[in-house]
Amino acid sequence: MNVFRTAATALLAALALHASPPALAQQAPFPSKPVRIIVPYPAGGSTDVLARALANELGPVWKQPVVVENIGGASSIIGTERVAASAPDGHTLLFTIDPTVVGNRFLFKKLPYDPDKSLAPVTIVARSGNFIIVHPSFPANTMREMVELVRRSPGKVAYSSYGVGSHSQLVFETMARREGLQFLHVPYKGIAPSTQAVVAGEVQLSIGSPAATGAMVKGGRLRAIAITGPNRAKRFPDVQTATEGGFPYAKAIIWFGLFAPGGADPKLVERIYQDVTAVAKRPDFTEKHIDSLSLELVASTPAETAATIRDDVEHIGEMVKAAGVQPE
Repeated sequence: MNVFRTAATALLAALALHASPPALAQQAPFPSKPVRIIVPYPAGGSTDVLARALANELGPVWKQPVVVENIGGASSIIGTERVAASAPDGHTLLFTIDPTVVGNRFLFKKLPYDPDKSLAPVTIVARSGNFIIVHPSFPANTMREMVELVRRSPGKVAYSSYGVGSHSQLVFETMARREGLQFLHVPYKGIAPSTQAVVAGEVQLSIGSPAATGAMVKGGRLRAIAITGPNRAKRFPDVQTATEGGFPYAKAIIWFGLFAPGGADPKLVERIYQDVTAVAKRPDFTEKHIDSLSLELVASTPAETAATIRDDVEHIGEMVKAAGVQPE
């Protein structure tokens, strides 16, 4: 009897020994090592600034270093691919803006990541509409006045964009199709030169976020005649929304979101969501790092983030078709 009991005990011990590594791996606390937040854009932009603000606050919460790494290039594709190929254990995260998972699917025939499967949505931290900006000398103060001016001068009113499929091109070409207008499109190699073209009077119109153009609007170097989001910007309460101006379809919202690699455990995603949004919702953080950029706090759940992406894909798909954008 003792022989059988001894054998059974030995067998159970052997099974426990073989089972313990996976079990321990599943129970390993997060984070167990430094966390990387990859920003797929160069340093210095709004995405980078907000990511670093979050990283500074998450380090003490997670009791591990949280490091922001800028891996820019190819319309955010290079950095995003790096995250998509990482282990889904939460130690590599992506902080990016909406084109990564919305617009890029329409601009490129083939992506090295699946926008819907390669990334696990965690939260949209903040969002903003975009200003429709004009040169101070432009003789229109509202969207309606702008449309009537373009209608009287087909092909003579120029707008700048920061590339094919950018918010500028999508909004103005959608308006052109809906209102029977003809703009002159002048593309530039980035948001900064596109905005500077309006300041210099090289073109009359463009689009830019309040974070990127607000100081120039405040300083009188640009005028904002509308904002293409659902709400007026807190720091610019006199700038009406495009919807208030009679053009509800002229929507171009930029949002800043956090993602884990696809396949991440939903419980892990929920943990990261809770920790990140707890930081973002703190009044001192919101005022210093979100309100100061003329952004609106969102702090959406993973499910709400996924739903926003689905809605944006439908809306941007319609605008891409209106603009006649073809994938490269």
